[in-house]
Amino acid sequence: MPIRTAVPPRVLTVAGSDSGGGAGIQADLKTMLAHGVHGMSVITAVTAQNSLGVQGAWELPVDAVRAQYRSVVDDIGVQAVKTGMLASAALVETVAELLAGTGAPVVVDPVGVSKHGDALLAAEALDSVRTKLLPVATVATPNLDEVAQLTGVTVTDEDGMRRAAEEILAFGPRWALIKGGHLPGDAVDLLTDGSAEHWLRAPRYDNRHTHGTGCTLASAIASGLALGQDVPTAVESAKTYVTGAIRAGFALGGGIGPVDHGWRTRRTD
Repeated sequence: MPIRTAVPPRVLTVAGSDSGGGAGIQADLKTMLAHGVHGMSVITAVTAQNSLGVQGAWELPVDAVRAQYRSVVDDIGVQAVKTGMLASAALVETVAELLAGTGAPVVVDPVGVSKHGDALLAAEALDSVRTKLLPVATVATPNLDEVAQLTGVTVTDEDGMRRAAEEILAFGPRWALIKGGHLPGDAVDLLTDGSAEHWLRAPRYDNRHTHGTGCTLASAIASGLALGQDVPTAVESAKTYVTGAIRAGFALGGGIGPVDHGWRTRRTD
């Protein structure tokens, strides 16, 4: 059997750990593996988390986050970075400063609350997300709850998604992906850079096991960018991947199970 010698593209996730394995760092690395890139991690927080919710969360010191980032980037290098749970203003500002000096595309998932409604971002950190983190983003991927947190805009229809995108773009990311999964009907997302609009639609599957969708989508986009895709192509491909993962989501524990990051490899017979 031939030995592989080519180095795959490298993608770094800067996010919190999910002990249940459905979201956070764990979901990110599974998604990156599924896309054929080499996943690396900077852990910003440790959570005690399962299918029922988040029982505890402990953010890491700023120095520990900075040391992890510099260790990976300075030696190994990165072709794309994805951010998730950053928890505090100090962490948001530290990570934003590191990203600004890296020169790789950045996908920002502005995580505010968990799937179960547990807060994962301090209220006082919101302004740092607006003024420090979003300006360094290639793509920002807020869901409708995160749009409301960041902009005060409550989205109830597709016209509202356009307004939300305008508000998010005003903070400085090159592209905004407004995720409309909380609206009724098909799962529709809007990707725009303020001029071109790309509406991405997928069927809504009757499956409650959707833990990790946001992390998975953002990591899939970052993987596509590392592979050399442009933003619309990377987002469209990621949408297809996460739709399949939602369809194949499975029950774990007594609550909301995860999406299936390995759905493309499962036997169907």
